[in-house]
Amino acid sequence: MPIDTPITRLLGVKTPVVSAPMAGASGGALAAQVTAGGAFGFLAAGYKSAESLIDEISLARRILQLSSSELLPIGVGYLGWQLEKSTAKPEAMLSAALDNHIQAIWLAFGNNLGQWIKFIRDYDAQHKRSRSTIVFVQVSSVEEALVAIHDWKVDVLVAQGNESGGHGHRSAPPLLTLVPSLLAVTPKDGPPLLAAGGLVTGGQVASLLVLGASGAVLGTRFLATPESQYTDVQKKALVAARSDATVRTLAFDRARGTLDWPTGVDGRGLYNSTVKDLDSGVDVEIVKAKFNEGVRNGDTDRILVWSGAGVGLISEIKGAKDIVQELHEDIVKCLQVASGLCNDKRE
Repeated sequence: MPIDTPITRLLGVKTPVVSAPMAGASGGALAAQVTAGGAFGFLAAGYKSAESLIDEISLARRILQLSSSELLPIGVGYLGWQLEKSTAKPEAMLSAALDNHIQAIWLAFGNNLGQWIKFIRDYDAQHKRSRSTIVFVQVSSVEEALVAIHDWKVDVLVAQGNESGGHGHRSAPPLLTLVPSLLAVTPKDGPPLLAAGGLVTGGQVASLLVLGASGAVLGTRFLATPESQYTDVQKKALVAARSDATVRTLAFDRARGTLDWPTGVDGRGLYNSTVKDLDSGVDVEIVKAKFNEGVRNGDTDRILVWSGAGVGLISEIKGAKDIVQELHEDIVKCLQVASGLCNDKRE
């Protein structure tokens, strides 16, 4: 049975789940299979060129068997700081998605996201698009949410709690604190709110729907899929990880030299010797050399595996479409139970 929320109506999907745009992991195949399962898939622009991004979008279109003129029911996620670099070609990067009739764009981690939202709105107006591009903006505080709602007029808010894998604001509160805080300042006719951070199961998604969210974003669960661009070594590391295996750190960015993130942003991943060495004061050049060697050799004690706090709940590698369908069934069951409990209390 379909689940009716503001986000399912806005996106035209039956399951209120969105796959996160994860750089180095979310390509056209993953986005397409999530959408094919009845949820909504995003691919990540990440560090790609415009040409590479177009290739991934084209792959998604082929998998979904849609012509080049049809609306493509996936989204593309962009890192704001990447668009803002002096060497970037932001108009070309954004147009790579817009020219290819994608349904949504997700923006995060920028110092001036408003300029990119204006670019998207202007593009839609100039091209007389019958359906406007749906703009998602990721936030981690009430202050960010108020700007996104009132100044930028975004279509969807993504509340990213501290539990989320990959990059996020280290000062972000836990998801179960953040979501009610944002709902309290969101007008009734405001944008739908999606919850993101450490979510793996349908029961978790259902609990957030009961709390008032319109849906949920899952990232780590979709890393452990055949369609994910993670390596087999990384996927196996996720399946083997315990619930206490993750840590928030800048160690992997220091090892990779990716330090242009906005102030206050770090990343959550699986703890290993790369983190241990840098925390212990080992020279960064030595750590970089060991990290690069680990990448070449597939050494899980050195490589980067971004992961949310819910990783211990992942027990197998499964197709993205199957995951969505399993999530849908579990969400429905949990909502039915929650409804029964509420009715019992009323009686």
